[in-house]
Amino acid sequence: MATVTKTNQPTRLTLEQQRAQDAWRCTKDYKKDHANVAKSLPALIMNSGLMQVLAFCHEKGDAYEVVAQQLRAWLNKRFNGVDRDPGFDVFMQDLMNASPRDFQTITAEAFAWLKWLRQMASARSPDKTGK
Repeated sequence: MATVTKTNQPTRLTLEQQRAQDAWRCTKDYKKDHANVAKSLPALIMNSGLMQVLAFCHEKGDAYEVVAQQLRAWLNKRFNGVDRDPGFDVFMQDLMNASPRDFQTITAEAFAWLKWLRQMASARSPDKTGK
């Protein structure tokens, strides 16, 4: 295994590292139902679309809304530079008003972040950690 060494040089994280870091942070207190939601969202988005799935998560509440809030917060940070969830209504309005190209870019970023969330949720799930 490679050894990771620290240097005095400030390093800039790659986008993949930022996604992984955020997903790791988000999954800290996940229960099994959160992990199941994280695993299911990419397929739901693929079948129904980002806006429909966000509306579904908002309606379902509980673990679905928690994961949706985390996704909205990541996308808001990524595209607006603000590290917080703008809220369901504001985010949906922004998506409805986005250009087709921007909407496609946002959806692609959602998939990229969810890929990390799925992996981190699975790795940190109560089944694996004994919690």
